[in-house]
Amino acid sequence: VTLDPTGTSDGHGHHLHFIKGVRSELEDQEQPIRLRIDMLDQAILEAASSTGKLTPLDYLLGCWKRVLRQIRHDRGTKTDGARLDVLKEAKRLCMSYCIFAITMPEMFGRDTPELSPLLPHLLNDPDDDAGICHDFMGEAVSRIPEDDTIEPALLNAVEDLSRQLARETMNSNYKGYVLALRHLLRYPPLVKAIAQSPLFLSPETPAQDLETSTLLGPFFAISPLQGDIPGQYFSGPKTMDRSVIANAQSSLRMALTTHQNDLLDIVNQVIRSDKGARDRMLDWFAACVNLNHKRRAMQVDQKVVSSDGFMVNVTVCLDQLCEPFMDAQFTKVDRIDIDYLRRKPRVDIKDETKLNMDQTSSDKFYAEPAEGNNNFISEVFFLTLAAHHYGTEATSQALSQLEKSLKRMEKQVEEIELDRHKWISNPALLQRFDDTIKKYKDRIDKGLSYKYAIQGVLLDEQMQARSLQFMRYVIVWLLRIASGSQYPKQSVNLPLPSSTSGTFEALPEYFLEDVIGAYRFVLRNMPWTMVPTQCEEIIILCITLLRSSEKIKNPYLKAGLVTLLFTGSWPGQNRSKGVLGDMLMGLPLATEHLLHALMKFYIEVENTGAHTQFYDKFNIRFEIFQIIKCIWDNRVYRDNLDRESKANVDFFVRFVNLLLNDVTFVLDESLSAFQEIHKLTDELANPQHLEAAVRQQKEEALNAAKSKAKSYMQLTNETVAMLKLFTEALADAFTMPEIVQRLAGMLDYNLDVLVGPKSKDLIVEGPQQYDFQPKVLLSDIIDVYLNLRNKEAFVLAVARDGRSYKPANFQQARFIFRNKAAGIKSPEELQRWTVLGERFKKAKEADDQAEEDLGDVPDEFLDPLMATLMNDPVILPTSKTTLDRSTIRSHLLSDPNDPFNRAPLSIEDVIPDTELKARIEAFKAEKKGAKLAESNIMDTSPG
Repeated sequence: VTLDPTGTSDGHGHHLHFIKGVRSELEDQEQPIRLRIDMLDQAILEAASSTGKLTPLDYLLGCWKRVLRQIRHDRGTKTDGARLDVLKEAKRLCMSYCIFAITMPEMFGRDTPELSPLLPHLLNDPDDDAGICHDFMGEAVSRIPEDDTIEPALLNAVEDLSRQLARETMNSNYKGYVLALRHLLRYPPLVKAIAQSPLFLSPETPAQDLETSTLLGPFFAISPLQGDIPGQYFSGPKTMDRSVIANAQSSLRMALTTHQNDLLDIVNQVIRSDKGARDRMLDWFAACVNLNHKRRAMQVDQKVVSSDGFMVNVTVCLDQLCEPFMDAQFTKVDRIDIDYLRRKPRVDIKDETKLNMDQTSSDKFYAEPAEGNNNFISEVFFLTLAAHHYGTEATSQALSQLEKSLKRMEKQVEEIELDRHKWISNPALLQRFDDTIKKYKDRIDKGLSYKYAIQGVLLDEQMQARSLQFMRYVIVWLLRIASGSQYPKQSVNLPLPSSTSGTFEALPEYFLEDVIGAYRFVLRNMPWTMVPTQCEEIIILCITLLRSSEKIKNPYLKAGLVTLLFTGSWPGQNRSKGVLGDMLMGLPLATEHLLHALMKFYIEVENTGAHTQFYDKFNIRFEIFQIIKCIWDNRVYRDNLDRESKANVDFFVRFVNLLLNDVTFVLDESLSAFQEIHKLTDELANPQHLEAAVRQQKEEALNAAKSKAKSYMQLTNETVAMLKLFTEALADAFTMPEIVQRLAGMLDYNLDVLVGPKSKDLIVEGPQQYDFQPKVLLSDIIDVYLNLRNKEAFVLAVARDGRSYKPANFQQARFIFRNKAAGIKSPEELQRWTVLGERFKKAKEADDQAEEDLGDVPDEFLDPLMATLMNDPVILPTSKTTLDRSTIRSHLLSDPNDPFNRAPLSIEDVIPDTELKARIEAFKAEKKGAKLAESNIMDTSPG
């Protein structure tokens, strides 16, 4: 300021404000025209009231900073005390008037602005005269106890900061807002006020407004997934080179990582301030997950949920909050208190599907409150689990759905383009046609840009490493709850003990689903990031819960565990057995329990309860087959399997029965599809002889048959391969009375299809497109025969197959491998095949003779279902029907009911018919004796 009307600037170049009023007052009082300390108040007010284009705060803040600099300068010199007193008074007054400029602008003749006068200064560089520095904030905050206008003013500035940021995106000037908030949160009194602000979190805020109508929402909303940001990173996505896409994704990740670190700093400052602020911060996180349950709906309505970018930021921030207690030795895992869920938890799990408990039982279980208080580690752990479910896992789900949608839209565009010729002669209609095509393509481009952006966000190695570190803790915690052991200090003993408390069963399904989803994403997209300890832990979790699968109700959740093992053992990244295969080969828990666990789930998945269960079981079993193939080379597995098959016969018979069902079905479906392709191809060879409608019908049928052949042939190859492996290892199980006749009939039928007179109907153009190699398939079927060649029950069953057993087929198969497919079978194998064929012939002759010797068998000795002589007759308890034990055992493998009255039945319920069995044995002995006597009478050779 100056009292000289001619002065414009001082020696430092600062603009001078002429304070006319103060000069006039001095003149009126006939005082020297000179500023005194008692006039500073009036001088500052007058200068701040006439700043022209500058706001009063612009001017006053600059004054305060200049005075501060002068004080610091003078303290280092021999400045007299009077001068320093003037400077201190000037500083005090400048601060006071700064506060007035913020809280009462009308004092300076200004209207109250819509936004806080402090806002633009918060966005400036703190070192600039127009910026808010630490010293200014420190002094302002220190005055809060004596000036009740300061706290509301500062809070209003923070709230305006948030509201203004809601209009910004990652590609605009958002960083100033973030830095400003980080600066403001350094002051605990202000943090406390911010946390108590209604804008921090209102109970009425819906999910879709969390990122715009809560104080922290706009900060967490900043993301490369916002609005049109993906289109700016990936412009013209269809024509972008892969390297360009990768560079854009790398750039995107760098920007996002920096921002997420800032978010963590913001959250940490709130949490570390005081308990009240920490609780409000946890409440805000809880709202983010509790209000976004619809993000996991089958069809997500984006208008009623928070955005992907917002929720990913929430998840990453919570992951980072967990890092301090997630050490490699799991020393703090005991601090994760399961009773948290029964102490009115912040995380809402009431309506979540539980692992193995219905809603009524769950409500009753959680209605009993647990004593004690929840600790911070438990709070953050369960919030983070929920955030993964509704954040990153929901975003990953959205990515999968987007990829499917893009494929569907691209196919639609191709189909629409085929109609272009219809409009070529009409320019107006052609233009409308082109406009429609452009709209579709624009939507595809937008979707593709968003896909690349999501991939860029999720394929962040640092983020995924942090996520898996958290999931390691979840795995260890789940295994401890399920097993009652102190894993990993103690090993897990299988099968798991029966639960009496229901604690594990009452957990939400998503606790396990999050683990499956996180590891599945990494195994599919970035398996090289997996470390050995993570591989071991996920294997142990999968085997534990599959071996004791009764712990989990949802079959598709258990199928997810199979998918993890399948994905992890699939060849890739220069590893023939994937990232899990080598560990599966040597881990003791795996060699002892994995095969049993897989076979157990193979049986369970026969009935999933879903309307798609028939097709789902084949997809799941395909994955089981791949895991078994991965480990089959390890002799330890096969030895353990052999021992268990002898100790648990019923279990293995059930498995073999289902495997046989699958082989029978897929072989029939695939081979019949090739027969249909062959027939329709011949019929369409001369289309001019067919009416248009008939031709179209046959073309559609041909396409359907081709699609069927493609879908079933791969499954056929894998299923037959499994049959080949298991008949080699478990020959006894495949020759049980209730199994062997069906197996023999299936093999004979398919041998006839492949080499018999109708084999020419399997000839199709381009069999490789279906993965159809008939000679290889025939070779595998022959191997099954050879695997069982030493089992008399199997030889007799083949001989008794009156439907499909034909000795000529065995001769034709030998001819094929000697002449048309030389090299597939070795001479030794062909020799064994020839010998086996002869044994079948002799067994057939002997069996026919034995049947002839018996003559007419009384009806009461015949099995009512099979019409064969019973060997071990039993009485069904409710229908009182008598039939052979092997017949009812075979029936009960697929139907647990009496075949005559549909009453529930188990094999333990049947009653041996000892009286009838004795009569049958007497009948056979009588016939045998009569035949022997006849032979002796007819034998007239010398003695």
